[in-house]
Amino acid sequence: MNTEQIKALDERYVLHTYGRTPFVLERGEGMYVYDTEGKAYLDFVAGIAVNALGHADPGVAGAIADQASQLIHVSNLYHTIPQAELAEMLVESSFADKVFFCNSGTESVEAAIKFARKWAKVTGDVARTEFVAFTEAFHGRTMGSLALTPRPHYQDPFRPLMPGVKFAAFNELEAAAEAIDANTCACIVEPLQGEGGVNPATESFLKALRDLCDEQNALLIFDEVQCGLGRTGTLWAHEPFDVTPDIMTLAKPLGGGLPIGATLMTQEVADVMAPGDHASTFAANPVVCAAAKEVFARISDPAFLERVRSVGDYLLNKLLMLQEKYDVIQEVRGRGLIVGVQTDIDVGPIVDACYEEGLLTVKAGDNVLRMVPPLIVEKEHVDEAIEIVDEAFATI
Repeated sequence: MNTEQIKALDERYVLHTYGRTPFVLERGEGMYVYDTEGKAYLDFVAGIAVNALGHADPGVAGAIADQASQLIHVSNLYHTIPQAELAEMLVESSFADKVFFCNSGTESVEAAIKFARKWAKVTGDVARTEFVAFTEAFHGRTMGSLALTPRPHYQDPFRPLMPGVKFAAFNELEAAAEAIDANTCACIVEPLQGEGGVNPATESFLKALRDLCDEQNALLIFDEVQCGLGRTGTLWAHEPFDVTPDIMTLAKPLGGGLPIGATLMTQEVADVMAPGDHASTFAANPVVCAAAKEVFARISDPAFLERVRSVGDYLLNKLLMLQEKYDVIQEVRGRGLIVGVQTDIDVGPIVDACYEEGLLTVKAGDNVLRMVPPLIVEKEHVDEAIEIVDEAFATI
């Protein structure tokens, strides 16, 4: 089938909850994807911060093929080797004592919600049921996680939402202190907001949240679904701040493109959960876990993370040079290989202009151009991308 036939088939049979591009992607290799007409695109989206090792990575593909030839699925009624080994890797490399596996970022947040609610009840306060989240946050689109995502255009069509959620201004200590109180069972925050505009949390803010949660006997949840696992140049986005959560949610890059989520927790939280309290048929599928082991082993290598920081600094500096050139660019912010370009215009036409010249970028809100390339990106790829973005801003 040609491009138009594929798009017509999609139009007829697929529920359109996404605005899609005018082209059809067919294959990928490394930093590039190719459409059905053979056109190459430099990928600075990475499947929305998922494809950390790029496209068609031989190590990931080999791990998938090897495991698929042995055992694909048996459910969580049974022990499997890849799940146990992946759990060890995650726990031994983090603050956590236990991990719960699921299939996506939003599922990892839903699990965190349940774990926090039960923790509060088991530890003696059945009235402590509220959550505190922050402006510009994004925690998912299922009903619990949606309630923690303060976007009217996401929430309003599906009200009533899960009750018991309060929102405070991101990075504002006084607002957080007012919101976190005796009714709070948990506070959830992204150490670096992705969908909300690539907004880094300050060290003082995260430390204050830790202190406030301790004072009010509430749990602190870090959502690192987009910013975790090497994206910021450290394994965990919260790592440079010497602040640890009670629960952390992970997903996007972990499976190398296959669906997986993980909710990490301290032993204190784990102790309140019992068999039957939560479950997932497909979670920790052996094939997905085999891929995740390959991804995690490579991302967690200190030399790999050092290169992410180096190329990330290079990207940031190149974008700062564009800011000096174009008045519409108000700010460039981010860390590692998650960078946002704040503008005073709708960046949709910028994204479209980049498509025309063979570059994939993505919005983070109407006015922020977001760049989240595969973590294998090199400086020459940055140069190529910046040249295209420069031309797009000049044209617009």
